Amino acid sequence: MLRFCGVCVCLIGGVSWLLAAERQERTNQDVPVYQEHLDLSYYLDQNKQKQPIKTWADWKTRRSHILANMQTVMGKVPRPENPIPLYMKVLEETQIGTVKRQKVSYHTDDAGQRVMAYLFIPQSAIKQHPVPAVLCLHQTNSAIGKEEPAGIKGLPNLKYALELGERGFVTLAPDYPSFGEYPYDFKAHPEYRSGTMKAIYDNMRSIDLLQSLDFVNGNKIGCVGHSLGGHNTMFTAAFDPRIKALVSSCGFTRFHKYYGGKLKGWTSDRYMPLINSKYQNNADLVPFDFTEIVASFAPRAFLACSPIRDSNFEVSGVKDVIQIAKPIYKLAGKPENLRAVYPEAGHDFPSATRETAYQFFDQHLKK
Repeated sequence: MLRFCGVCVCLIGGVSWLLAAERQERTNQDVPVYQEHLDLSYYLDQNKQKQPIKTWADWKTRRSHILANMQTVMGKVPRPENPIPLYMKVLEETQIGTVKRQKVSYHTDDAGQRVMAYLFIPQSAIKQHPVPAVLCLHQTNSAIGKEEPAGIKGLPNLKYALELGERGFVTLAPDYPSFGEYPYDFKAHPEYRSGTMKAIYDNMRSIDLLQSLDFVNGNKIGCVGHSLGGHNTMFTAAFDPRIKALVSSCGFTRFHKYYGGKLKGWTSDRYMPLINSKYQNNADLVPFDFTEIVASFAPRAFLACSPIRDSNFEVSGVKDVIQIAKPIYKLAGKPENLRAVYPEAGHDFPSATRETAYQFFDQHLKK
């Protein structure tokens, strides 16, 4: 059986993951570390001297440094030459109005374990295929996971996989590792530096699955999520350019405004333990921030849905991020692709805000 180790693919019992991690650490030492995450006007050259960003090529240099610094905390993105085959199975099928809901399972990185998900197939996908697809990622809800965006259990304001299916998108709502029907022991998988990177790779394989379906337009892929799903959407999109449009509901604020800069909430095994063990839960030390992540999406379409009374992700930090990322979207020639709405609500995805998000996907994926 193949396992993914930091920067390589190796046989269990073969090359040690520790050696791969050491090689990764040596590589990371060559990555310029930026102290100013609120200033995206420059990049560091080979001599680590500041150079102004004037062209798209200049920004691509800075962007490559952003992704590299994210990986110093999250671990390397697995890039296996021969990924584990998906082998999707349909476990059950239910007709809901004009939409077919299938419960499916598939492999991501382990032939001995399957991810469970709900796949929604609108009639239009069968009659007029191919159609756009949206990956729908759930919030922190350990017991039900994917069932909430599927509209089976949980909050009615979070059934976006079902609602987007009814709107004509193929949607896929998988479990996050250790949630719902996806038992997962993060400590037993040292090939991943963080639970965040494990989730990113699972999401990338979920996009592989969507692109394998003949009724899906593989060039029109979106991603949406609330809370955990909101930043999970963003982390995945940073590394996977196949996501052409993304929506994050209550998913982020800049680190210094997350509970006053107290980052403990980001450090569980499900997230990024190194923020605690290496970076001392100190926003000044973490080598990336959401300003850079959002700018890395340019010129792709991004919508932040950030309620003004969200107690988890402070809204002024979101406004900071959007303002700082605007010049990069302008440099890309697509300033209109960066949007944010600030509803009068708490940590929620109200119906009017969801409608804005759905229209956003219509605009950017159905053209």
